[in-house]
Amino acid sequence: MDLKIKKNPKKNNKKPMRSRIGTQIVNALFVFAMIVALYSIVSPTGKEVKEVSISELARSVSAGEVKKVEVAGEKLTITLKDDTLEKSKKETESSLSDTLANYGVKPEAISVVDISIKNENGFGYWFLNILPFALPVLMIVFIVWMLTRQVKGAGMQAFTFGQSKARITSPDDKNNRVTFKDVAGAKEAKEELKEIVDFLRNPKKFLDIGAQIPKGVLLTGAPGTGKTLLARAVAGEAGVPFFHLSGSEFVEMFVGVGASRVRDLFQMAKRAAPAIVFIDEIDAVGRVRGTGVGGGNDEREQTLNQILVEMDGFEPNEKVIVMAATNRSDVLDPALLRPGRFDRRVLLDLPDRADREEILLIHARTKPFAEDVNLKVIAERTPGFSGADLYSLMNEAAILAAREDRKKVAQFDLIRSIEKVMIGPERKSHLLTKKEKEITAYHEAGHALVASVLPNADPVHKVSIVARGRAGGYTLKIPLEERKLQSKKEFLDDIAMSLGGYVAEEMVFGDITTGPSNDLQVATALARAMVTRWGMSDVIGPVALESDGGRTMFGRGVDDQQYSEAMSAKVDSEVKKIMDDAFAKARTVLTEKRPALNAIAQKLIEVETLEQKEYEDVIKMHGISPKQKADAPALDIVG
Repeated sequence: MDLKIKKNPKKNNKKPMRSRIGTQIVNALFVFAMIVALYSIVSPTGKEVKEVSISELARSVSAGEVKKVEVAGEKLTITLKDDTLEKSKKETESSLSDTLANYGVKPEAISVVDISIKNENGFGYWFLNILPFALPVLMIVFIVWMLTRQVKGAGMQAFTFGQSKARITSPDDKNNRVTFKDVAGAKEAKEELKEIVDFLRNPKKFLDIGAQIPKGVLLTGAPGTGKTLLARAVAGEAGVPFFHLSGSEFVEMFVGVGASRVRDLFQMAKRAAPAIVFIDEIDAVGRVRGTGVGGGNDEREQTLNQILVEMDGFEPNEKVIVMAATNRSDVLDPALLRPGRFDRRVLLDLPDRADREEILLIHARTKPFAEDVNLKVIAERTPGFSGADLYSLMNEAAILAAREDRKKVAQFDLIRSIEKVMIGPERKSHLLTKKEKEITAYHEAGHALVASVLPNADPVHKVSIVARGRAGGYTLKIPLEERKLQSKKEFLDDIAMSLGGYVAEEMVFGDITTGPSNDLQVATALARAMVTRWGMSDVIGPVALESDGGRTMFGRGVDDQQYSEAMSAKVDSEVKKIMDDAFAKARTVLTEKRPALNAIAQKLIEVETLEQKEYEDVIKMHGISPKQKADAPALDIVG
């Protein structure tokens, strides 16, 4: 399924709380600096002025030492002839001349002094006198006001802590509207969901006949198969509001917050009904209860209980459809899956060849392609790719073309991007020594040769010793047909092919390197799955000892062995027997076809990469017939 999900262009313009507090602190410091600067301007500055008595002033006037006297009420500011400043005080009832005359100063001496009267009334006078007292008070009031604003904001945040964090997509938002036309493949899933769309559009048709549409729809499938996109498409087709949030957004450190958010979410959806509520990754809160992890009254269980009540409570709302997505439906609580809640389950498989071609066509809408592009070939070579993988493939191809300054995406770019998505980018800087290059060449030649000789192994598509991702080299295989089931014989030949590199290193060099480590892990895991999951052991028989997710406890994925030590010993013995038989089979092939092994390895050392035709030309020279090609080839990798 296509996984091209458009993002909502509406951005949340609210700044984080930490950013707002920081801004307020900066503003407070700026205002404080401005007040200090203003006070420094208007406040008197200079040296400390000496205060003298009236009698001393009278003696100075009589001696002709005073140049100017400024009278401001009872305050006297004295300027001597040497520009020294002094200050004094007089009685407010009498003038300065009378006061000096009373102290015996002659009128001639008084007339020489420049006496000026300063009016103390006005704003400046009062401002200068009040400012030293008012400034600290104003600063305290300002700081209290800032703290009050912060406390108020924190209080409002506490009140909104239990509100839902759902993102809402309006049906009128044409830029973000997704319909079934934007979803390729998943034909059965879309048919199943069309009933939901029809009900939301015309509920009367169903209610009149006594039918009730399922309240919950659970979308399950592998990651990247388009579960979220399909839910958005249902809302887009029905033209109803779409409330989208993740299961992890309910869970907080404080007990009760998740349940409060669930209540708020359903209240919002009921007010906007008809509407769709979509909970992504619901297994974050919907796991089975009573496991003993976190206690029986932890936050996750409270949230799950509230979801159960809202989906089947005392006030059922028939116009709100709850959709959820998960790739771990096996761990969900049974109460969540019973009829009346998530009673309809829609399975999304990985797309087949035709679906992959449709998905590629959707992603090709905005990309200019060269004339040689054939998306059918790309779809044939990408089995097991999800919609997300195909989106990444197309994007990587466009990046490769842009990196080489080309205006159109060519077929070669798409072919290269397949390997880049599956394995990783080429590591051209990863230089091997001559010995390491020879070991890698024989290792990959061993894989390829065993795959070409064994009847139930897939044909080889490409062999390379160029490092990609974490692999020092790789072998790509093409199955004869795209299949859903695999037989025991195919598994046994696959294990032998995986051990081909290990056997080749041991035969040619008489030693083993760390190169086959991943091959051994893959082969051993496959052999164990044959014995414990698929009943492909003659000794153990048709018994499933483990589930697809590993060992289980009460069917809930707890890692605990549920069979005896004697049975465990039998399992280990059978796995060892399968691996030994595969090793012997690979050694027989490589021993009998040793000239072909040498030829493939030498060619790889020379050119580093062998495409399908080049590889088949080499094995034909040694009497090995290539397997018949299929109409719909696929791709497999062995490192």
